[in-house]
Order: sequence, then structure tokens, then C-alpha cells
Amino acid sequence: MTGARPPGGVRSLGASLLDDVLAETLDPAYAQAAARRAGEDQPRRGRGRVLVALTMAAAGLLAAVTYDQAAARAEGRQEIREALVNDIQDESAVTDDLAARLEEARAEVSRTSDELLAATAVGQRALDALARAEQGAAAVPVTGPGLLVTLANAEPDADDDPIGAGAAGTEAVQVADGDLQLVVNALWGAGAEAISVNGQRLGPTSAIRFAGEAVLVNFRPVTSPYRIRAIGDPDALSQNFLLDPQVRDLAEFAAATGLQFLFSEEDELSLPAANPPELRSAEVVSSRRAPGAEPSPGG
Repeated sequence: MTGARPPGGVRSLGASLLDDVLAETLDPAYAQAAARRAGEDQPRRGRGRVLVALTMAAAGLLAAVTYDQAAARAEGRQEIREALVNDIQDESAVTDDLAARLEEARAEVSRTSDELLAATAVGQRALDALARAEQGAAAVPVTGPGLLVTLANAEPDADDDPIGAGAAGTEAVQVADGDLQLVVNALWGAGAEAISVNGQRLGPTSAIRFAGEAVLVNFRPVTSPYRIRAIGDPDALSQNFLLDPQVRDLAEFAAATGLQFLFSEEDELSLPAANPPELRSAEVVSSRRAPGAEPSPGG
């Protein structure tokens, strides 16, 4: 047995190898490579943080510039809108002043012509015929009992946003030009003698139509609520008006959509005169040709 290793030496060597394996799970070469890589990654992480910070700063600057530009555009639009509103108000004031002066001139001409015509029997007959023609053309103001019909846009819901679209994407129902036409035609059919819409007297050539988002009566814009005044016998007007099937359909539609549709009998209504129609005259074009002239291609 001389020269053989003692059993205790074997156990000591095996324990030492096991301890080394447990203590050093990584090969020393791997540990060195990991340490070297960590040392190289440290500057990279620093550069990454700097890039992230610069990116965030650039994004913040871009957002600030975008907000400033949007605010400037909004302010510019508001200034333009205010300037346009002021221009419209100024022009409307000038138009109203001219209309008042024109009405005074018409009244003076009418008084003068009435005095001259009333001086003779022939003139009086002409004056009576002129009065009937003016009544039919809505050229003079009138006063009397009648029916007042009011149409107004539906009120927006509390949940609607400022633009007018609600949570479900719906918009408040508005009175259309066809609704006003329906009411006016029904009132004429019910026996109305004179009708006005928001102070605009209706005559033989009057029109009610849409232009963009505005309702025009006699080419003048009118807004909700729309008050339609009709002079005539109040009882007959209200009875015949409600018997119209289209009026009943409109009343049901208004009840379902929130439109305001009201009417009341009035003891006295005042309607202004309508704007005088533009007078046009036709001339007969002579068909005679000069001697030797060739006929035109159209005959």
C-alpha cells in the first residue's frame, strides 16, 4: 500500500472542487467579459438618457410652438369675425336709415297724390282703384285682428357640446324654409288677408328660401324664433288653419322633435308695407328689315 493516496485526501480534493463550483458559477473568462461589457454599456446608457431627454425637450418645444400657433390662429379668426360683425352692423344701420328715409319719402308722395286725386270725381275713382291695388300688392301697412303663429328651433340637450352635436352625434332640429312656406300657405288658404314673417311683409313676389344656414324672406335674413302674423277673422283663421292636414303633420313633427310650434288669436296685429316690386317694362322689337337686308340666322 506504500505510495497510495489516503482516502481523506480524496475527500478533501472533492470537497474543494465542489466548493469552487458552487462559489464561482461563472467561468472567470465569462465574468471578465461581462465586466468589460458593463463598462462599455455605461457610456451608452448615459448617451441613451441624454437622447431621451433631448427628444422629450424637442417634443415639448414642438407642442408649445403648435399651441402658440393654434392660439394665434384662433385669435386671428376671432378678430376677423369681430371685424365682420362690426361691418355688418354698420352696413345694417346704414340700410335701416335709408329704409326709414325712403318710407318717409313714400308717405309724403302718397299724401300729395291723395290730395291731388281727391280734388275731382275722376281722381277719387282713380284713388279708390289705387287703394285696392296697393292692398293687393301689400304696398301699404295694415292693422287688425288675426292669428300669431310662432315657430322656433328645438332647444339643444344639456349633454350637447357647444358645436351642437350631442353624445349620440345628433343635432338640434331647426326650422326649415319649407316649414315656413307650409305655415304661410296654410294661412293664405285659411283666409288671411295679409301676412308677415318677422316683420317682412309678404307680397305677390315674395320668396322664402334657404341660403346656407340662414332663412331669407324677401331676400332679407330672419332668425329663430319665427313669428308669422296673419290678419283676418281670428276664429275662422284658427279653425281653418288647424283643419289643414299638413299643419297637423307639422304639429306632430314638432312634438316629436322638440320644435316650438305655437299659435294664438290676437285682437290687433300691425304689419308693415312690403318693399315695392321692381318695375319692368317690355318693348316690342320690330321685325321689319331694311330693303335688301339678309334675314338673321335665327329667322
